[in-house]
Amino acid sequence: TGDQVDFIVSPVNKDELELRIRKLAVQPENDSDDFTIIVDDLKINPANYDVTISGKRIDLRFKEYELLLLLASNPGRVYDRATLLNQIWGYDYFGGTRTVDVHVRRLRSKIETESDKNFIETIWNVGYRFRPV
Repeated sequence: TGDQVDFIVSPVNKDELELRIRKLAVQPENDSDDFTIIVDDLKINPANYDVTISGKRIDLRFKEYELLLLLASNPGRVYDRATLLNQIWGYDYFGGTRTVDVHVRRLRSKIETESDKNFIETIWNVGYRFRPV
């Protein structure tokens, strides 16, 4: 769109490129607020990095936000830990896959405050996915 600038770092990650193309294909040209992701009372607005639950703003660290946005943008898709590490932390990150587990745990503690509100599902021995809509 006219006033938005985007870039992608080389080497290009195929999954990230597909995600960005899909986002551009569905996002209206003149109103980026229409791309807000709404699941139950969880609202994610990528235009202003705003996350709310029942209208209450949730303070997330940047990596937590990126993780939530990636998972919520692809509900039902399972991401293994290595893929999440590559897409969120980048190829040059040398930490272990437990980094993902720690961030998911922190993210859950912030967005899943009620016991019946489970947005992120653990797929044992694989990784995580955002609950299918």
